[in-house]
Amino acid sequence: MAVDLLLGLQWGDEGKGKIVDVLTKDYDIIARFQGGPNAGHTLEFDGIKHVLHTIPSGIFHENAMNIVGNGVVIDPVIFKKELDNLKKFNIDIKSKLLISRKAHLILPTHRLLDAASEAAKGKAKIGSTLKGIGPTYMDKTGRNGMRIGDLELDDWKEKYRALANKHEAMIGFYDVDIQYDLKDLESEFFAAVKELKSLTFIDSEEYLFKAQKEGKKILAEGAQGSLLDIDFGTYPFVTSSNTTAAGACTGLGVAPNKIGDVKGIFKAYTTRVGSGPFPTELFDEDGETMGRVGNEFGATTGRPRRCGWLDLVALKYAVQINGVTELMMMKGDVLSGFKKLKICTAYNYKGDVIKHLPYNIEPENVTPIYTEMEGWKKDLTQLTKPEELPPALNAYIDFLEKELEVPIKIVSVGPDRTQTIHR
Repeated sequence: MAVDLLLGLQWGDEGKGKIVDVLTKDYDIIARFQGGPNAGHTLEFDGIKHVLHTIPSGIFHENAMNIVGNGVVIDPVIFKKELDNLKKFNIDIKSKLLISRKAHLILPTHRLLDAASEAAKGKAKIGSTLKGIGPTYMDKTGRNGMRIGDLELDDWKEKYRALANKHEAMIGFYDVDIQYDLKDLESEFFAAVKELKSLTFIDSEEYLFKAQKEGKKILAEGAQGSLLDIDFGTYPFVTSSNTTAAGACTGLGVAPNKIGDVKGIFKAYTTRVGSGPFPTELFDEDGETMGRVGNEFGATTGRPRRCGWLDLVALKYAVQINGVTELMMMKGDVLSGFKKLKICTAYNYKGDVIKHLPYNIEPENVTPIYTEMEGWKKDLTQLTKPEELPPALNAYIDFLEKELEVPIKIVSVGPDRTQTIHR
């Protein structure tokens, strides 16, 4: 049985949590394959907004098992807070949530290292969420990290102590003023680890291999977005993991020939949190309107998102490197009321017109070239059928499908799971 993927195609915050929640009824297993609690997946239903950071977005459905894969990095403290928030919904967490033994742990000193590293960069900072993600992946690739499976060993605290001591020495190297009380942080950490150990740890690659043989339907859930991929994103303003389709293979142990549909999610416009180049960013009233109407604030950090017109050059790039087979367009309702809409269909790159994403998209090298389209006034939030969509929105969708050569199967017209139009 093939494993389907669900990925963000921009700089994250595309609405993956909502779509996983919408699609979960069709799957037996939802598996998160990369990233850490720097992700914020927002789900809204029954008048309640839920924000998940590490736990897969299928957790609210009785039919689905949820797996945190080996490619994920886990902060026990944040994980415990997520678990605490779910207790009031009477979810049988212990039977619905499994964690890979090969997933790496974020230690308190990883967060301190993150803060020290970012402070040392000064104006060159990359906009880290300061969750310790980068230092944890550095320890992973440096073969120094602690994994979930280590918690089952008798000497795990000794291993923790050795790594934390090393981190403290590294913090001193940065020569910045980072105030902290490690004993206080460790007290919270060890209490969270105790709760984490009450959950079920598995050899997730074997579990998923057997599930495929049994014909179980599996959806792999990505975090962040393709333009934040450590290899293919706008480096160095990226995350520390592979957010693209290939990351699902390494982050879950799924063979490439077992990948089925690749579902790509994008907003009808573009947003970005933190630092980094953003060719279509708006600094005018249109950008302000997008941010206000779209409630564009980070689900994890609360930081306001930068807003701009849809960048089709970057989106086409993401479609190509992921092998996207179907698309979901989010937040179409936010564009209601604009008289004219712009879509970036090419770049002026150092004097040449190009239609691919170049190595460097800093503003001194790239100027967006726009195609203008008619806007629509109709409020979309109450619509339920594709035939109800205004003609101008259908023209917008048709244009995108022609350019991207991939069908748009879902149009989201609001944050609630019911505000979803299937085409």
